[in-house]
Amino acid sequence: MATTACFIIVSRNDIPIYEAEVGSAVKKEDAAHQHQFILHAALDIVQDLAWTTSAMFLKATDRFNDLVVSVYVTAGHILNILMLLHDSRNEDGIKSFFQEVHELYIKILLNPLYLPGSRITSSHFDTKVRALARKYL
Repeated sequence: MATTACFIIVSRNDIPIYEAEVGSAVKKEDAAHQHQFILHAALDIVQDLAWTTSAMFLKATDRFNDLVVSVYVTAGHILNILMLLHDSRNEDGIKSFFQEVHELYIKILLNPLYLPGSRITSSHFDTKVRALARKYL
């Protein structure tokens, strides 16, 4: 079954620092822009919801047709928000994906050459995220 998935990491200033279309569905030209729009529209809901719970994995926070926005908020809600737009129902896999990508992101932050809040351009990071998406999503 082909899945649609778009993953994004948003900095605390609501600036996307990493984006990837990680689904196995056939890519349409307009789909990438639509996915970005849906994820950015869900940011307000996520920011309000993040302060009402102590959970890091917020599960399905928003829906658009058959697509679901799942969110993982970093500890203390101060660093970043990891968002995934998907059409699958595998919550355990999505949670594991978020946890492992969060570990990868922490490794990026520990790099003395990385400026926090800037775009993540590492091809190694991109390869690992895509491998985790294939594994869990």
